[in-house]
Amino acid sequence: QVQLVESGGGSVQAGGSLRLSCAASGYNSSDCMGWFRQAPGKEREGVAAFYTGRGTTYYGASVKGRFTFSQDNAKNTVYLQMNSLKPEDTATYYCAAEAPRAYCGGEATDYMYWGQGTQVTVSS
Repeated sequence: QVQLVESGGGSVQAGGSLRLSCAASGYNSSDCMGWFRQAPGKEREGVAAFYTGRGTTYYGASVKGRFTFSQDNAKNTVYLQMNSLKPEDTATYYCAAEAPRAYCGGEATDYMYWGQGTQVTVSS
């Protein structure tokens, strides 16, 4: 049984930083894992995705250069370091797993497992 548990959300002022964590059980974090976010009234948006062995990380256009995906396979955990946060980054952030490697990117429908989400609020 696959479980994904996010943590690290919170409230921060614009320009600040947060680091989200996603601990996986029943799933190897070196396989495709992604971060998504969803703001009220908006569609779920791909933020970052990666699998070990791929040379590049997928980043959504709105976060490129500010957010960084990383992983600690020994802990079966992935992270999302979020810097230079903006009010428009306010959303519930979700960890997702098990997309086919060829589709390890920003399409939510490609992922099979999801965490419960963690709220990030950025105030101006």
